[in-house]
Amino acid sequence: MKVGYIRVSTEEQNTIRQEVLMEEMGVDKVYIEKASGKDANRSQLNEMLAFVREGDSVIVESISRFARNTRDLLGLVEQLASKGVVFVSKKEAIDTNTPTGKFMLTVFGAVAELEREYILQRQREGIAEAKKAGKYKGRKPIDVDPFKFRALYDQWKAGGITAVDAQKQLELSSNTFYRRVKQYETEGSIE
Repeated sequence: MKVGYIRVSTEEQNTIRQEVLMEEMGVDKVYIEKASGKDANRSQLNEMLAFVREGDSVIVESISRFARNTRDLLGLVEQLASKGVVFVSKKEAIDTNTPTGKFMLTVFGAVAELEREYILQRQREGIAEAKKAGKYKGRKPIDVDPFKFRALYDQWKAGGITAVDAQKQLELSSNTFYRRVKQYETEGSIE
């Protein structure tokens, strides 16, 4: 069976180009993911890995759609190989059914990882230059009512509510909530 895996990084991006490719290649079943490739623990990827059986082929548009670094790529392909599943990347013309395909997989995986590192480096350099020029100030801080925060903090510490309840009432993510808790506990204020 030909099993396709499609991934885009955000909800806003579309998968049409990859879906057309899967149709052209006669793929029988497709798993579609809208998630960053830097995390190898993705729901559709995990479902696909659990679904494939010996003799199947997993087809992707390019290795960058499958994994963002060489270690993850080679680990995922090894998982497939241990189940007797072939990995095929259309863009790089890689087919792990052949020794050349296995070698090229390693080379392209390293190149994709290098490209990602270059992108991150350029991003950091651009932000540093923008900061120097006074054009980048970072994200705007999230406003939190200090009186409401203190009241909910006290309730949470006393065991009257859970942290999740406090987060919901303050409309804060878990990370922001705990960052504010740390700030409050060390500075005595969240302002």
